[in-house]
Amino acid sequence: MESQMSKILDADAPIATIFGGSGFIGRYVVRRLVNKGWRVRVAVRYPNQALHLKTYGEVGQVELLSCSIFNRDSVVSSISGATAVINTVAGFLNETSRKRLAEYYINGPEIIAKACENSGIKNLIHISSIGADNKAESLYSRYKAKGEEKVLEWFPNAVIFRLSLVFGNEDRFFNRYAAMSSYSIILPIIGQNTRFQPVYVDDVAKAVEKVLTEKKVKGVFEIGGPEILTHRENIEKMLNVIRRKRVLLTLPFKLAIFMGSMFGYIKILSFGLLKPPFTVDNVKQLKVDNVVDKRSKGLENLNIKPTTLDSIIPSYLYAYRPYGQYNEVTEVSKKMNKKSP
Repeated sequence: MESQMSKILDADAPIATIFGGSGFIGRYVVRRLVNKGWRVRVAVRYPNQALHLKTYGEVGQVELLSCSIFNRDSVVSSISGATAVINTVAGFLNETSRKRLAEYYINGPEIIAKACENSGIKNLIHISSIGADNKAESLYSRYKAKGEEKVLEWFPNAVIFRLSLVFGNEDRFFNRYAAMSSYSIILPIIGQNTRFQPVYVDDVAKAVEKVLTEKKVKGVFEIGGPEILTHRENIEKMLNVIRRKRVLLTLPFKLAIFMGSMFGYIKILSFGLLKPPFTVDNVKQLKVDNVVDKRSKGLENLNIKPTTLDSIIPSYLYAYRPYGQYNEVTEVSKKMNKKSP
């Protein structure tokens, strides 16, 4: 059996530059490409916060680069000599600044696409969101659509993945609500009937892998999981997993928009120190279903069977149960004590 020390990194292995590679989606992409023998460059603003990614591969297989997608020179330097480029930069959903939203969702993607075209990159994958639409009420959705246009303008053969709600060990949705349920008996819901199609983060990474290993894959894909659930149903499923009963309080859209406006003012008055739990634009997003258009290409076109919520979320939400990892043992013990005379 070949020892770890005797393994030599293939100098001719293809190179992928992943912008935002230390983020939720990015780190799964890194892991999959490393396992396929790729050399991976992780382009992030703070490389020291991504050191753990080096352990994903052999010595030298994962390289960390300091890069801002808003700086043309650093982007060009990061993709030099690469075979493929993947933009997984997500930005911030609760951002209130139009300028910052434009930077993350329009200007940054355009800089990357233009640099890829000028550098002769073979493959470019851009991560976007379901609901990207120039006519959307939400500024986030309009900017996402504009970013897609800029990418395709400079790199017509780019592959765009529009994602629904993404779940996994480090997700912001289920972990956030589970954490809230640990200290509050009331969980507020905005848009309780809005539908989502949760997709497992590693299925997204697998889709990226497929695009880079199979020929002639291009176009826009809408990526969702096997189930369509309302906002309320997702939270109820989470509560069932963590063994907690909570009151679900529905917030009407008009009230939520008013609250979002107040949170925005508080952020301004605190000079940005207090981050809003949600914004007016978040509320506008929640007015629209976040599900795959049946006419679009999806995971089935990449021969990927989507993973169910029930097979994954118990593996990381167990920590939010009343007794954490010992919850099952505790429940069995209580039942036995009740039966004993």
